[in-house]
Amino acid sequence: MNKKWWKEGVVYQIYPRSFKDSNGDGIGDIRGIIEKLDYIKNLGTNIIWLGPIYKSPNDDNGYDICDYRDIMNEFGTMADFDELLKEMHKRDIKLVMDLVVNHSSDEHKWFVESRKSKDNPYRDYYIWRKAKEGNPPNNWGSFFSGSVWKYDETTDEYFLHLFSKKQPDLNWENKKVRNEVYDMMKFWFDKGIDGFRMDVINLISKVPGLPDGTKGENDLYGNGFPLTANGPRVHEYLQEMNREVLSKYDIMTVGETPGVDPETAKLYVNEDRKELNMLFQFELMDIDSGNGKWDIRPWKLTTFKNIMYKWYEALKEQGWNSLFLNNHDQPRLVSRFGNDKEYRVESAKMLATFLHTWQGTPYIYQGEEIGMTNVQFDISDYKDIEIINMFKEKTEQGVPKEELMKSIYAKGRDNARTPIQWDASENAGFTTGAPWLRVNPNYKEINVESALKDKDSIFYYYQKLIKLRKEHEVIVYGDINMMLEEDEKIFAYTRKFENESLLVVLNFFDKEAAFTAPKKFDVNNAKLLISNYEIHELNNNFILRPYEARVYKI
Repeated sequence: MNKKWWKEGVVYQIYPRSFKDSNGDGIGDIRGIIEKLDYIKNLGTNIIWLGPIYKSPNDDNGYDICDYRDIMNEFGTMADFDELLKEMHKRDIKLVMDLVVNHSSDEHKWFVESRKSKDNPYRDYYIWRKAKEGNPPNNWGSFFSGSVWKYDETTDEYFLHLFSKKQPDLNWENKKVRNEVYDMMKFWFDKGIDGFRMDVINLISKVPGLPDGTKGENDLYGNGFPLTANGPRVHEYLQEMNREVLSKYDIMTVGETPGVDPETAKLYVNEDRKELNMLFQFELMDIDSGNGKWDIRPWKLTTFKNIMYKWYEALKEQGWNSLFLNNHDQPRLVSRFGNDKEYRVESAKMLATFLHTWQGTPYIYQGEEIGMTNVQFDISDYKDIEIINMFKEKTEQGVPKEELMKSIYAKGRDNARTPIQWDASENAGFTTGAPWLRVNPNYKEINVESALKDKDSIFYYYQKLIKLRKEHEVIVYGDINMMLEEDEKIFAYTRKFENESLLVVLNFFDKEAAFTAPKKFDVNNAKLLISNYEIHELNNNFILRPYEARVYKI
């Protein structure tokens, strides 16, 4: 087993806009993060993944970058950033930044030049095509609704944008583009950052010729995803990036790779291939999706278990897993996989137990450690471009508003983006001004201040899980063996590494469930490492209470 700091660490993800506002403009900023570094240190996490803070017109909350070497005015200055990095390293916290290089902003100087004329030196930094019989060059639909093509009158051609119209895709076939990206990465590594989370990195190589995608009878657009995800040259590009940049620094890389299966994932993270350290796959995040993200279906625990074990088996000893149940693009874990009303605390602790006792690097999304929940706003209060575009498109197609709102309440990205609830004062202590996005109305009950005063809070449970991970190598490196694979209530497994063994038993639902330990495990003589209910006696047969979690050292 190849031991690495990024396998043993725990990552805390900061979405800067919603973390902490230091100057009253309603937008979280770098100085706000500096103020709260001791809070993150107290939790026990030792890596921060910081969402994009680069200069951006903010069409997609910073994922549309117009200057990769400067800081967004709303977030502060480069001097603020340098101080943040210094203060983090002083506390032994590493910094992983977002790398957004599938696309830039249309306000980036490269694109401003690119659209001027067909013979501009920057023309081939982006993907331009002529109209096809008076229509866009192909039939692909964008992730954010509408066509992936935007017509530009200046040169009478279309440019490709898989996401928003203000996010033109970079042309990775152009060696100059790749070199620009590698130089920019070195700029940040030489400043001292510790890694990159690479936004939709598996979309950088498109199928040559950009053919039409398959189109269902009722579809407005063709499916371009299979023609853009895991494209023909993506591994060549990542190996080049590794050779030119990544291999020269002791850093952590994690690729966001929608649409990968375990076999494809190995190509990205197998250590011998020299590409990335780990990736985010979204199979588990699609567990409740029917025909697309907004079509919500019930999920089964057996499916959940199968997905997790399949990925563990595939990457075991060949790569490494990222463990997450929510992030800035996903709804809150306790609302989606737990019970955010009657059993909010119990189910949040149970889900955390699962995340922190499986094999892989756990990612905690800001606010998760206090059990923040989804929101139900009026449509006019949402800010996310994906929600707004989807609502407009589906309303025009005649889909009833109630149905759309149900989907938005369950899956909308703004669920995760409401400001952190620091205390019970106005705007949850996030800002003295008007917050950029409404605060969740439950902030008076759910906030950091009250969590820190309550010794049984979700916060201290996370703190204990993170401490256990540092004390027991079995939690990081141990093999996993599944138990009760067909059980629809209980998720149970063992971990084994060298001479240490753990038994993890989790009740995923709000009904009691009976558990009997296999004969080879003597729970009577085991040590209970952590549980989310009080347990007064140890025995081999027990009833798990709603959302109960127990971890035994055997």
